[in-house]
Amino acid sequence: MLSELCIENLAVIEKAQITLTGGLNVFTGETGAGKSILINGINAILGQRVTKDIVRTGADKAVISAMFTGVGEDVAAKLSELGFDCEDGQVFLTREIRSDGGSVARLNSRSVNVSVLKELGELLVNIHGQHDNQILLAPEKHIDILDAYADAEPVIEDYRASFKELQQIAKQIAKLRQDNDRKAFRINELQDIVNEIAALKIGEDEDEKITRELELSKNSMILTEAMDGSRQVLLGDDDSTGCTEMISEACGRIERFTDLMPELAELAERLRSAEIELTDIASELSSRIDSLNVDPKRYDYLNNRSDELRRIKKKYGPEMSDVFATLARSQSELEMLLGSEQSISEFNKKKEELLSVVSRKAKQLSDLRAKAAERFVSQVTAELEFLNMPKVKLVVDRRAGKLTVSGMDQIEFLISANPGEEPRPIAKIASGGELSRIMLALKNVIAEKDSIQTLIFDEIDTGVSGRAAQKIGLKLRQISKLRQVLCVTHLAQIAVMGDNHLLIEKNIVGDRTVTTVKPLDAEDRKYEIARIMGGDNITELMLENAAELLASVE
Repeated sequence: MLSELCIENLAVIEKAQITLTGGLNVFTGETGAGKSILINGINAILGQRVTKDIVRTGADKAVISAMFTGVGEDVAAKLSELGFDCEDGQVFLTREIRSDGGSVARLNSRSVNVSVLKELGELLVNIHGQHDNQILLAPEKHIDILDAYADAEPVIEDYRASFKELQQIAKQIAKLRQDNDRKAFRINELQDIVNEIAALKIGEDEDEKITRELELSKNSMILTEAMDGSRQVLLGDDDSTGCTEMISEACGRIERFTDLMPELAELAERLRSAEIELTDIASELSSRIDSLNVDPKRYDYLNNRSDELRRIKKKYGPEMSDVFATLARSQSELEMLLGSEQSISEFNKKKEELLSVVSRKAKQLSDLRAKAAERFVSQVTAELEFLNMPKVKLVVDRRAGKLTVSGMDQIEFLISANPGEEPRPIAKIASGGELSRIMLALKNVIAEKDSIQTLIFDEIDTGVSGRAAQKIGLKLRQISKLRQVLCVTHLAQIAVMGDNHLLIEKNIVGDRTVTTVKPLDAEDRKYEIARIMGGDNITELMLENAAELLASVE
């Protein structure tokens, strides 16, 4: 349960330390005293969205802390999943909201993401505010209420997994079933691409090889002159002696003296090796010169082929690898389109199989809801009778519809306010006070299904008075025997039911508005009940009536 709540610099609340007890905790105070700020603070600690405007004017940040004790097994399991210990059954949550818009969340003094507070908050506290009544006015929300009562979540998750798979198959079929004209146009477009690229029969690295050979061909004259000049230097001609002949002569001049000077033999051998190497180079140059004799037809082919490859790269490139990738993609898409009729047939078969599975699971879910609806109506009717609405008849209207993410059912709660009247939608019949009591009845019935230990009711008494208010008070007190209940109220009939009564009071200190929250002892509580009943001008008779009302509860 929520044992302690500390609030600093939250709107008009400068500092408040609130100790809460088990049972029924009631909060009262004049209109505008800051009761909504208290709920906002609790929402913040539970990870709900807040804005920097909530920070008290002049303060750097607002800080809200909450201590939960005796938490249940589900909370302990969630904490363990998050990497936190919970040996003592305590959870300490903190939320800081800075005036610059930043926010910091902590769990047991360790920084966490705000979403962690939200996950835990859903297991720790259930808040019912006036806006929750709008759920009753929205028929599309009624199915969620019934499912929560029926503990249908495992069945719904299993159904939705199959339904999602069915949706994906349907999308794939729709994608394959393109407009026939568009499909034919695309097939022609792809065939043109494939034919254009494939017709060129482009070899690996062919563009680079063509470019290299063409460059050689274009520069053959210059290359021939250079290589022929080099060969003449090596071999000589009619007018000059080549260096190979000169080396041969140099070798001959020292070879005849090797007997006199043996070390000349090595030098002579090296000269002979140089002569052989240079002669070989000259021969290689002659071969290269012969290879540069460009065939005009070959030269024209190289130019034409280079133009073709350049054009195809400009269209599908810029690199030849891009051209090949375009060809592969086009062939793949073309195969898919040409084979789409077969694919559609296969997908349709799979769709029919899944539709059968989804329909079966939807029927199981519908049967579960039907059985739960009978119990739900019985329990809610009993609650409404206790809440001074004995003539109200609740009907769960179930109609079979098309398969949706929620199954095949359309659920709406109908009520008949008086005997003999046909059940009609809640929005057309229920008053504000009736909505509050119907919602309280639903909350109480559903609460029996979960393990949330703390329930908060923010002005559940809207639109009610007299005996109806007393019944709401009794119901809250009854609930508080099993759960901790926090209730913000304007009615004495509810306030007197509290086990712990806290006053939210607004005062002017200096030139600032300050809201405080303080627990009331027996005497203070008598005055507060009298104020709620009759206003600020409290008389002895009003105090006697308040004391009598408090005593009647005891």
